[in-house]
Amino acid sequence: MIGMSESTTADRYRSFGRLEAQGNSPAYAARCEEIAEDAAFLAMLDGLPEPKRQPNLLFGAVRFLGGPVDERLRTWATTHWDEVSAVMLARSTQTNEPNRCASLLPLLARLPQPLALVEVGTSAGLCLFPDKYRYEYSGHPPFGPPSPVVLACRTEGPLPERMPQVAWRAGIDLNPIDITDPEQTRWLEALVWPEQHERLARLRAALAMARAEPRPLIVRGDLNEHLEELVARAPTGATTVVFHSAVLWYLTPEDRERFARTVRRLPVRWISNETEPGRVGGCTLSLDGEPVARTGSHGQFLDWL
Repeated sequence: MIGMSESTTADRYRSFGRLEAQGNSPAYAARCEEIAEDAAFLAMLDGLPEPKRQPNLLFGAVRFLGGPVDERLRTWATTHWDEVSAVMLARSTQTNEPNRCASLLPLLARLPQPLALVEVGTSAGLCLFPDKYRYEYSGHPPFGPPSPVVLACRTEGPLPERMPQVAWRAGIDLNPIDITDPEQTRWLEALVWPEQHERLARLRAALAMARAEPRPLIVRGDLNEHLEELVARAPTGATTVVFHSAVLWYLTPEDRERFARTVRRLPVRWISNETEPGRVGGCTLSLDGEPVARTGSHGQFLDWL
């Protein structure tokens, strides 16, 4: 994930295309190169608040509105800029990738059971159901309950011998996604990169599964304002786990520090799966602040340190 500290919007798009989209989305990689060289289009983007200029947000907005992702994207987006910019201002990148549970599961399974899960930046809450998915770790038999959602992950090293037991689920998000609202879930689908048909099918299957489950407690608001009160609502007798994936990078350094101070003083275990400043390609998985593995940004690999 390219952070919000690139020197120019052109740099951000060029970096995203070459370091994130390359090999994952030929369409997005090509569009980023084109946008990085288009002064007029960059000027339109620079008219938005700095956090709203993200490539993922632009591409998601265009697709949400039915626009193309081929070489016509800039022309189409320019013609429809009022609508495109309105979506970018109103929404945020809320990629809810259930496959990230494949990275989280080994840590969740090793903690004292049962668990009370609190996800920061929960989006639609799909990562609050790690015990409901089936897992295929490379070189190992399928693991977990029968499920229409199968999560694949390349890894070597220790894997869980048991599924975690989840007693309670809760999450915080500035704008949580209502999985019963087709318009909101369509936004989640628009954020899946166009060539990644397997991810789209997995997202739809996870949404269908989640609709059949009791809804977790989801709090709308800022994570730093609501984390402590939500943790206090967790049931006694369970290990409370605060976790997050690809969320903190969207916060200011000051807000990240505030969050870290809060979670360290709470009676919880802390699982972080985040991009590190200055590091490109994947995330660092940490338990209670100690790095334990490198992971794919969408849970596609888990390399233990």
